[in-house]
Amino acid sequence: MFRSLWLTFAQAVTLALAVLFVVATLRPQWLPPELLGLSRPQGVAPLPAPAERGDEPAQRAAAPQAASILSYADAARRATPAVVNIFTAKQVRLSRDHPLLRDPLFRRYFGDQQAQQPTSSLGSGVIVSGDGLILTNHHVVESADEIEVLLADGRRARAKLVGGDPETDLAVLRVALEGLPAIALGSETEAQIGDVVLAIGNPFGVGQTVTMGIVSALGRNQLGINTFENFIQTDAAINPGNSGGALVDTRGRLLGINTAIYSRSGGSLGIGFAIPVSTARQVMEQIVSSGSVTRGYIGVEPQDVTPELAEAFRLPRKDGAIIAGVMRGGPAERAGVKVGDILVAVEGKPVVSTATMLNLVAQLAPGATARFRFVRDGRDVELNILVAKRPRPSARP
Repeated sequence: MFRSLWLTFAQAVTLALAVLFVVATLRPQWLPPELLGLSRPQGVAPLPAPAERGDEPAQRAAAPQAASILSYADAARRATPAVVNIFTAKQVRLSRDHPLLRDPLFRRYFGDQQAQQPTSSLGSGVIVSGDGLILTNHHVVESADEIEVLLADGRRARAKLVGGDPETDLAVLRVALEGLPAIALGSETEAQIGDVVLAIGNPFGVGQTVTMGIVSALGRNQLGINTFENFIQTDAAINPGNSGGALVDTRGRLLGINTAIYSRSGGSLGIGFAIPVSTARQVMEQIVSSGSVTRGYIGVEPQDVTPELAEAFRLPRKDGAIIAGVMRGGPAERAGVKVGDILVAVEGKPVVSTATMLNLVAQLAPGATARFRFVRDGRDVELNILVAKRPRPSARP
């Protein structure tokens, strides 16, 4: 009797487990999470059960949520009207250097074998104000005789160069058109590594193109691209023709001006750089108000204090900027700065590298006296330096 009851109980348990297995496999939503060994985090709502075939309203309600995650069409729609294609042209004087062509008799009958050959290039720009101001790269419009912009709505217009700054590779153009769509300015200080960004421009002249990536790094410097560097690095595809275009966030706000790529082939390798919008705004405001950018200058040649350098020369610090050279008769020499001094602060702001020093000195107003703190022979030395105006860099050949 006992044996038959035990056999019946075992068969019932086996049948129940089989039914539970089938239900857990085919319809797990019928079972409570606790029964499946799952726990629900506190404060997190349960996921809705999948809609049945006939539950079309539930499917339509879920579609906008999925679309908002999988598409950045709204950001592109806000930003693309403000991104323009830039076409430049200039005349290049060519000379055929040959002894026969320098003969006076030959030139008398055949003329001077020198000609003006037109060259053209292309790039991108961003409309930043409704009155026609356009931000782009300095190298896009450098030495151009003619500049023409093509808007996303198909309008064309001649552009006038307001001014350029080769040390940040930024330039400002102006066009005389009405109803211009200006882009909303964001802030790179709110950006974080891993944020999704869109790069908009005219790569290889194929037309306006939007590519997507993430913020790969912030504050990139010492790349040898510009004198003043504070780049946003992104893996969004940036190619020739994208220069001067927009790097925007997922709300369509401008984060930076695309300016350069790291490439061995000329195409995108997933390492692109953009000038932050804060730098672009400061440069643009100075160019619009005065036609150029004015920066402070003290006449020194700085070098980073690396751990290896500090150990080799037994320097008291492993950060700061060591003065490797002092311009004769310059502001620093007149104030008593010596080769080997380590600059550690400008107006109370710490200097951790040459990039920091250049930016801090550049922000000083020419004609003002600023307080600099150095380390000399292990002792702190404070000097007041009369800041001069930074000379303009020589033109590129």
